[in-house]
Amino acid sequence: MKIDTLINARWIIPVIPENQVLEHHSLAIQHGRILEILPTAKAEQKYSPNNTEELTDHALIPGLINAHTHAAMSLLRGLADDMPLMTWLNDHIWPAEGKWVSEEFVADGTQLALAEMLRGGTTCFNDMYFFPEITARVAAAAGMRAVVGLIVIDFPSAWATDADDYLCRGLEVHDQYRGHNLIKTAFAPHAPYSVSDKPLERIRTLADEMDIPIHMHVHETHDEIKQGLQQFGTRPIERLQELGLLSPSLAAVHMTQLNDDEISAVAESGTHVIHCPESNLKLASGFCPVNKLVKAGINVAIGTDSAASNNDLDMFSEMRTAALLAKGVAQDASAIPAFTALRMATLNGAIALGIADQTGSLEPGKSADITAINFNHAETKPMYHPISQLVYATGRDKVSDVWIAGKQVVRKGNLTTINIDEVGERASGWENKIREE
Repeated sequence: MKIDTLINARWIIPVIPENQVLEHHSLAIQHGRILEILPTAKAEQKYSPNNTEELTDHALIPGLINAHTHAAMSLLRGLADDMPLMTWLNDHIWPAEGKWVSEEFVADGTQLALAEMLRGGTTCFNDMYFFPEITARVAAAAGMRAVVGLIVIDFPSAWATDADDYLCRGLEVHDQYRGHNLIKTAFAPHAPYSVSDKPLERIRTLADEMDIPIHMHVHETHDEIKQGLQQFGTRPIERLQELGLLSPSLAAVHMTQLNDDEISAVAESGTHVIHCPESNLKLASGFCPVNKLVKAGINVAIGTDSAASNNDLDMFSEMRTAALLAKGVAQDASAIPAFTALRMATLNGAIALGIADQTGSLEPGKSADITAINFNHAETKPMYHPISQLVYATGRDKVSDVWIAGKQVVRKGNLTTINIDEVGERASGWENKIREE
């Protein structure tokens, strides 16, 4: 049978079924989708591919899903470090954004982020930033899957003047990319302290009507809780619950400040949690109680946050940190085992973003979003348990090849859809301009 591509691999880790590692298996790809996963010996008899990839030392996993980013902020990487969130935002990041954010800034910053993410095995990202139409355009041109946040915030920016204007412009972006094979949209109200009740109520109504997710920073710091109590007389999650926003549509980012009643409310509502361990650690925001959330049946995914606060977009590092931090917080070495961390970085992200029918696991019928990791390195030997090796011993430098919807976007470590030299030159140009101010 004629097919487009056959990838023969030493191991395939499909994520579904759980904890499964298939040895000497192959992925058959046709029209951008996974046709079949089968033993390599059978695949070579059954299929006549136009292209064959021999990855004899490699593991194939679903493409990683970075469930929370501000991609264009890559141009602010390292601008302001080693300070708490509100100081970082109010005194450094927001002033810089007020001066520099534009269509050109977002285009160049997003392309820099995509280059980093693709080379690190990430095939999909969930973004929240100004000029989302530019983020969508750049991602589509690079062949990268994205959920583009229709940002809403009460104060004006270079993109919009007030909450109504943000929503109006966001709906235009949604309409522009309706039905796109790689680009989806989500409402992205910034945070409870920066978005008032009226726009949140409208977002809830629109999200229900349009059947798209809501992506929001929630309970990121203790200061946010204090602000909520002073401004609204309630903790932010209670306010969101009263507004009807706690639901399976909501992907709540950070969630470091939670009591047991709030965990129960999140679980009962079907709300998803996006865990950003390294950003939370760097900003000293607190610890997300991941083990408690998972035990409560809450879907927990992983994001990096921005390169301005992390300071990278490395999902392999994030997986490892998520697993280790959860053990330390829970004082339980069995909390968040390696497979759970891998699932958080793949399928759980797809579930939170409403795209699990398309990506997040290697299954027949799903999009061929695939990351190949070369285990033929001293740092990844000996090989007893491939899943543990992925999470605890592997770095993004071991990613060799990446496919999105069957198209190879990284080949032997090299980008095929982005000119890395041009991206670097533009980033250096922004560095020079921003440094001079």
